[in-house]
Amino acid sequence: MGVNKYVSEVKTIKHTHDTVFNFLSDFNNLGKFFNEFTIDQISQQLPQGSIEDFESDYDSCRFRISKLGEAGFRIIDREPTKTIKITGEGKIPIEILLWIQIVPSGPYETKIRLTLHAEMSFMIKAMIGNKLNDGINKLADALTMIPYN
Repeated sequence: MGVNKYVSEVKTIKHTHDTVFNFLSDFNNLGKFFNEFTIDQISQQLPQGSIEDFESDYDSCRFRISKLGEAGFRIIDREPTKTIKITGEGKIPIEILLWIQIVPSGPYETKIRLTLHAEMSFMIKAMIGNKLNDGINKLADALTMIPYN
């Protein structure tokens, strides 16, 4: 098992850093967004099955991936208006730590960058390593499209 690091490109969000931080640091907000807009889109990207039974609260979200089982994410640290740290839970075959870095870059503009630390076996890395590299940038892109207001 080894820890691998995947870093997104820096992305720009057209909202204040306070607004971005407050939205992203509450999984209830993301739950509303994912339930209404993207569950079907995310499910189409999963060859093993679909995402079902999505639930969220302030600190965590849980869901079931058909054919794989229960999974979820939990916010383990919030540094107000700067950083959100998230870990994976459930039957995920890798251990992950995701950092969302938030930096103000103008009155109504915020820069974000995602860093994913994933501990996985060599075999799992061979199967999904490139997908994680692409996925971290797709996730960063998705965060720029959220209606933050």
